[in-house]
Amino acid sequence: MINFTPKFKKELERGAIQQETVADYMTTKLISFTPDQDIREVIDVIISNKISGAPVVNKDKELVGIISEKDCLRVILDDVYHNLPPNEGHVSNYMSDKVITVEDTMDVVEVANLFLNSNFRRYPVVSNGKMVGLVSRRDILRASKAIKKTSW
Repeated sequence: MINFTPKFKKELERGAIQQETVADYMTTKLISFTPDQDIREVIDVIISNKISGAPVVNKDKELVGIISEKDCLRVILDDVYHNLPPNEGHVSNYMSDKVITVEDTMDVVEVANLFLNSNFRRYPVVSNGKMVGLVSRRDILRASKAIKKTSW
């Protein structure tokens, strides 16, 4: 039996290689919305800031959902097909409340794998149940420049 420990694992144990985490690359200055916010106001913010969506947080900064451009398109259908009065909609009626999050301590390689196996372009980042940032595919690409290559 051969006792083999890859070189990079030994270096990691000695501290020579530092693990790159989501916290090192996530965006922390975020636009966010509240569940009771008017959906038309949200649409204006999404358009004016050229973003494709944003997290929805409660008063305690806990993530309760995500609102995207696609979610906002439902406003048009409600106006046209369901004859709902304008300005009656709140974010909570349109947001996605089933949100996949990542922890701020997750390794960027793990998150890269999540991106490869989903259609998501970004994940909300949480720490101790609180929203602390957002990590995108581009953030993980930036991290890839810092990851040392290993040879077997």
